[in-house]
Amino acid sequence: MNPSHLHTAIAAAIKAGEAIMEIYESPQADWQVEQKADNSPLTLADRKSHEVIAAALETTEIPVLSEEGRKLPYEERRHWQTLWVVDPLDGTKEFIKRNGEFTVNIALVTDGEPVAGVIFVPVTRVLYCGVVGEKAFRAVIPAGCYGVENAETTAIHAGKLAKTTVVASRSHMNADTEAFIDSLRAAGNTDIEVVSAGSSLKFCLVAEGKADYYPRYAPTMEWDTAAGHAICLAAGASVTQPDGSPLRYNRADLLNPYFLVKAAR
Repeated sequence: MNPSHLHTAIAAAIKAGEAIMEIYESPQADWQVEQKADNSPLTLADRKSHEVIAAALETTEIPVLSEEGRKLPYEERRHWQTLWVVDPLDGTKEFIKRNGEFTVNIALVTDGEPVAGVIFVPVTRVLYCGVVGEKAFRAVIPAGCYGVENAETTAIHAGKLAKTTVVASRSHMNADTEAFIDSLRAAGNTDIEVVSAGSSLKFCLVAEGKADYYPRYAPTMEWDTAAGHAICLAAGASVTQPDGSPLRYNRADLLNPYFLVKAAR
């Protein structure tokens, strides 16, 4: 991967996170909450973050598929060998709840596969980054910094925990997820801990070795998963559909199938 592209994505995620925090921390801010056609919320912070990221990534001359951007038809997108897949504010419901569990997600995808991902947590200024086949790390970004050069960074690796740990969605726990947990018990995993997290933080928990599994049996879109998928692959975890095949990106239908994130065991 071109290192300058990674630096651009990291800086864009941090700057977008700061734009989100200006709204999040302002008691006078009008969040302009709307409901989109799929009944998911949209706020001023989603739009501001998208504007920041789109302007930054434009310099790379790589096309951008963003949740809040213009949705181009597949007949045009299918010719994109490489593209950015962006969620300017993942976890808008968590943003509205003010629980801090929302992220900025930027991924680079080539030939349908995620090759790099950046996830920034605006409230904590924690950044996760992964380049598939190279490295995955976690960094705490100091105020005023837009890269990792002066940050405290730690390599992260997905791996088996002493107690089987399953991370589930803060907003989407359902019967299928409960059935997956029951299947682990039936396989002899009697000591199971279930932890909840919002947004793409669920991927990050597996990537940094704090969870063994993240089963997702509820709808997600490509921009919800691409960055976390790349980070998990870089950290040694797998992300597969129920039939064992990997998730693919820039498909005609941007709605993901169900999937399972699994740490190396």
